[in-house]
Amino acid sequence: MNDGVNGVALAVFIFFFVLVTAMGFLAARWRRAANDQSLDEWGLGGRSFGTWVTWFLLGGDLYTAYTFVAVPAAIYAAGAAGFFAVPYTILIYPLIFTFLPRLWSVSHKHGYVTTSDFVRGRFGSKGLSLAVAVTGILATMPYIALQLVGIQAVLDVMGVGGGEDTNWFVKDLPLLIAFGVLAAYTYSSGLRAPALIAFVKDTLIYIVIAVAIIYIPIKLGGFDDIFAAANDKFTESGNGGLVPDHGGQWTYATLALGSALALFMYPHSITATLSSRSREVIRRNTTILPLYSLMLGLLALLGFMAIAAGVKVENGQLAIPQLFENMFPDWFAGVAFAAIGIGALVPAAIMSIAAANLFTRNIYKDFIKPDATPAQETKVSKLVSLLVKVGALVFVLGMDKTVAINFQLLGGIWILQTFPALVGGLFTRWFHRWALLGGWAVGMVYGTVAAYGVASPTQKHFGGSSKEIPGIGEIGYIGLTAFVLNVLVTVVLTFVMRALKAPDGVDETKPGDYTADAGDPGVETELPPATAGTSH
Repeated sequence: MNDGVNGVALAVFIFFFVLVTAMGFLAARWRRAANDQSLDEWGLGGRSFGTWVTWFLLGGDLYTAYTFVAVPAAIYAAGAAGFFAVPYTILIYPLIFTFLPRLWSVSHKHGYVTTSDFVRGRFGSKGLSLAVAVTGILATMPYIALQLVGIQAVLDVMGVGGGEDTNWFVKDLPLLIAFGVLAAYTYSSGLRAPALIAFVKDTLIYIVIAVAIIYIPIKLGGFDDIFAAANDKFTESGNGGLVPDHGGQWTYATLALGSALALFMYPHSITATLSSRSREVIRRNTTILPLYSLMLGLLALLGFMAIAAGVKVENGQLAIPQLFENMFPDWFAGVAFAAIGIGALVPAAIMSIAAANLFTRNIYKDFIKPDATPAQETKVSKLVSLLVKVGALVFVLGMDKTVAINFQLLGGIWILQTFPALVGGLFTRWFHRWALLGGWAVGMVYGTVAAYGVASPTQKHFGGSSKEIPGIGEIGYIGLTAFVLNVLVTVVLTFVMRALKAPDGVDETKPGDYTADAGDPGVETELPPATAGTSH
């Protein structure tokens, strides 16, 4: 690692950072409606984005700076087991092809801004809606913090901020500046800012990966030498080589499946989806988003390259930034660092908007001020988006980075428990609202308690996301086990509630709502008062 500041890399990084900052503020004028005081405009970009904007937005949303840093870091630390992220992003697209168009249609028909809006409308239950909203906010907070961890990793490798003995304010000043800029243009431009910046972010990432996958292997003697060096490392460390043993395969498979089911339960994924202008845009995106999975597979190989290049870091999250620092010319290292840094700003903005929308629509409006006007909703959402970012910043600056990572793993376990209410509700109303709430509670409690009991060499609690599966005896992903328990409890309780004739809530949706498109008659006329009159 550099003893001083890498001036050339820093200059290139600052250039791109200033560029996207300007774009973030200019985005406020991009496709601006006459009346922008509504969550449709600020929080969903006017629901006006076409295929390519949505593609870049979803890509910028799902493939974050943490992905850029953590996936190859997992390969660097654990070998091929870290590739679980590649199959799960392949599994997810056929799944979302079946339910995202239905969610878009019913949300457009009724003016839903969040998943909790849909759950409340479908099951007539504010309690279930609140459970989904709180889960989404809790799961999103550490995810935002990890984007700031990604920026911090890049700054550390560039030598910005000084060493450990440096005054805390000076050391964290670059991160504070980045946070301030992110907060300002998100407040000003809403979802349009990350949508516009995503073009720059994804272009840089594709360029960096294309160069890295060709240039670095040439410098290291080819892929044969890279894989041989990685295999030697994992054989010597007692891991049995690159491929996990039989027990590790259960962990790999359950983690991939559970992560696939959870990915589009996150509020930011749904926010990006609902910003598109038609049902067909969503269907097209499910067919072209797998291009990002190809990129992710190549990105993961950087972990093996870091081993072959002799990168030695105590914090595995620094492995890939350090690889770029060692292997690339300074100017292109700056481009790579900019790709990671901007890759943090885009999803952090979307995540904060999504969390703010959940609070505004499903806590503030449902329980605090039911008669809130669209302008009041927008103002509250803007303020909450700032508070969410402040919370994430405090989390990063005040806690050990491994804590943020472990809480993000816990967030994945939590968010998966909203699957039965959301996806189940899109296809059937057989599940009883109280049964769904009971299943959610069981899944949340089991997942949290099980994760609390997992220890690691550095932590007594929350040391990982895998544990023995009850009744099977294999080590598997806690989130998937909790999800199975959630579904079982929901089914059993539904039979009980039906037998007892427990009252159902009022379903405000109709079968035709789930296949409606933007141009269909009546779609624009049935919006609730809070969103009526906004631009679509």
